[in-house]
Amino acid sequence: MARYELMYILKPDLGEEQQTADIERFDQAIQQLNGTIEKTEKWGRRKLAYEIAGYNEGFYMVVTFSGEGDIGNEMTRLLKIHDDALRSIVVRIDGEQKQAE
Repeated sequence: MARYELMYILKPDLGEEQQTADIERFDQAIQQLNGTIEKTEKWGRRKLAYEIAGYNEGFYMVVTFSGEGDIGNEMTRLLKIHDDALRSIVVRIDGEQKQAE
């Protein structure tokens, strides 16, 4: 199984119920793709480095998960088509760090 870190930014003007629904939706998508969520962190509302779609702030989320196959690409696809997500990135985490000799 490969390990991944997913960071996504939700629109800041969403209500708390909608934010919770979106977070649960993405967590369920990982589980439906036979992934395992290791850790979910709510970084909260933060200022963006630059304006995105008219927003200067966003609600940041970081999820660490494990999965097989094309799970990273599928999560990227799902986040790109979701209207409430301003930006997202999925990064594969290497299991072993190679030491320089």
